[in-house]
Order: sequence, then C-alpha cells, then structure tokens
Amino acid sequence: MKINIVFFLFLLYTPFFYGQNYKSDFEKYARSADTVNQLKVLKEWESVNPTDAELFTSYFNYYFLKSKKEMLALRSDEPNEEFEGLLLQDSSNNTAGYLTSETYYDQIEIEKALNKIDEGIKLYPNRLDMRFGKIYVLGTLSDWDAFTSEIIKTIQYSSTNMNEWTWTENEKQENGQEFFINSLQDYQVQLYETDDDELLENMREIAKEILKYYPNNVESLSNISISYLVVGDYENGITPLLLAEKINPKDDIVLSNIAYAYKLKGDKKAAIEYYQKTIKYGDEQSKQFAKEQIDLLKK
Repeated sequence: MKINIVFFLFLLYTPFFYGQNYKSDFEKYARSADTVNQLKVLKEWESVNPTDAELFTSYFNYYFLKSKKEMLALRSDEPNEEFEGLLLQDSSNNTAGYLTSETYYDQIEIEKALNKIDEGIKLYPNRLDMRFGKIYVLGTLSDWDAFTSEIIKTIQYSSTNMNEWTWTENEKQENGQEFFINSLQDYQVQLYETDDDELLENMREIAKEILKYYPNNVESLSNISISYLVVGDYENGITPLLLAEKINPKDDIVLSNIAYAYKLKGDKKAAIEYYQKTIKYGDEQSKQFAKEQIDLLKK
C-alpha cells in the first residue's frame, strides 16, 4: 500500500484586515521566494492582529521554507534513484567521485518554525492542520522520536476535544474522527517505509496509544502485528491479529495476515485453516491468492 503524506502550506484566503489581505500578500511573495517582503508582510500583519491563527501558520511556513538549503557534495557512491550526480574523473579517466546537490535544513530557522507553530497550537489546540504541519516537518527532518511524541500528544488530545477538529480559517473538519484515524495510519506507514527496524518500536508505540482510545481499531492491531512479524517474533505478531479477528471475524485482510503469520511460524495446519477462512469471506483476488497459498502449503 502506497501512502502519500501531503503537507499543506496553509496558503489559502483569509479576511482583510484594515483594507489589506495579508495572507494573500504573503502567498504572493512566497510564490516568488521573496523572503524580504514575506517577513515585511508578516511583521505588519502581526502588529495589526497578533493572535490570528493564519499568522502562525504563515510564520511557520516562512521559517520552514527559509530553513531549506542546498549544498554541493562529493560522493564516492554511484548515483541511483535517490540522487543524481556529475561524474568526476582523474587525469587517467578513472572515476574520482560524483558531485551532487544535497538538501539540508538550518536548525536555527527550524527552531523558529517549530516555536511559532507551538504558539499557534497553544492558542488553537483544535487546529489539526497546525499539528499535522508540525508532524510533517519532524518527519522531513527524520526526527522520529519527536515525530512519534507529537503524534501521541495529538492522539491524547483527541479524547479531550472528541475529534472536533478544525482546519485552515478555523473551519470544522468534517468526519473528524475518521479523517484523524486515517491520517494516523499514514504516519505509521511512513515509519514502516523507512525500512529501519528500530522504528518499528515507534510504530508500535503509536498503535498502542491509538488502541487506548479507539480499542476496536483493527488497523492499529495489524500494525502492532507487523512490527513483531518483521523481526521474527511470531507469537507476539499473531496475538493482536487474533484480537482483530474477534472485532471483525469476516475481515479477509486480517484472516489472510493471520494465515501468513502462521505460515512464517511454520504452523501449516493453522495457516491452511485461515486461508480457508479467507476464501470464505474474501473477494475474488483474495480467494485466488489463498487457494494458491494452500496448494503451496500442501506440497
């Protein structure tokens, strides 16, 4: 499953203040990367309406975009999908390395961005776009502990505001709980797709926190299972899947995952049993896959 995490730059329409649309002006200068005039607009805006929610998101974007830098770097490894490089050769035409452009972030500007969005979250705790914007930046920086901590704080707060979230312009987020839970799944997938086994603990921590408040969330039970199965801990990997089955005994994805977990464990009998359940409740694609797996297990 490919999940794309989208970062909203909050550059939408805001009301006029004293005859001037500050957000519109900020957007215009942001598009042209005119940081001088961006800051000028922000300062004037702040003097007129210092607690405007959109001011905080605009400051956040200003500092974050300003933090992004590029530098030339010499690398010895051959270019691949992750980076492009200019081949450098010595006088004998032997490869000397590759010249590439690399992105880094100025930590001083990042701290300014995070401080601003923290101010905004404190004043507008229901603004989910602010919280998700901060989480996005922490993920971009690969600051996974802070990323995880911020997600957990947001999960905990969701029980306080009962998922009555707002978005830009303080507009109510429709289907607040569903939108929120789906987004949390995206973040767990983001951790998984780093291919860093150490971050499976972060993924598990988030899933467990979700289950404290949303105990019937099958996706989180599956995520906990995956976090154990990947490292070969089959017993702990199967247990949450069996709980998920109790919640929804006809979920063919859960049933197929249980079958696969038993297959990994070497319990062919149990694996076949659950593939048969998958055939009973699954769609045509799931049924075909389960039949193929049963045939392989019986050989």
